[in-house]
Amino acid sequence: MAVIEELIRTEQDGTISFGDYTLPVKTKKADFEHDGDLYKIKTFNEITKLERNGLFVYESVPGTAVHNLNVTENCVTFSVEGSEDAMVTLELEPESEYKVTIDGSDAGSVKTNLGGKLPISVELGEGKCIRIQVEKL
Repeated sequence: MAVIEELIRTEQDGTISFGDYTLPVKTKKADFEHDGDLYKIKTFNEITKLERNGLFVYESVPGTAVHNLNVTENCVTFSVEGSEDAMVTLELEPESEYKVTIDGSDAGSVKTNLGGKLPISVELGEGKCIRIQVEKL
């Protein structure tokens, strides 16, 4: 896999991919339409952040590239890559419990806070792509 040079795009399977962790300066793209929603991406080597209709969806520190993000009512799946370990934060339903699976291994369950934030620590490195699945319990 590779960084998303156009910053955000729709894939053939209907998912979206976004982020470029190789950029030295913050780069933004707003008003990207996908399935009736408007997305805004901010990305560079220090952070990648995605918003949908003005609301937080995804953030990673440092920056990452996300492939095939698919969000349903009870599940979020995507693959993530970056040059070093990253802290990924997703915005989900507040005060709910989720099962996290990383590369097919059960990483346990996590409860979101009042704001619905769910943190996931991922071990990354150049050329390494990790599959994440978060299911509501």
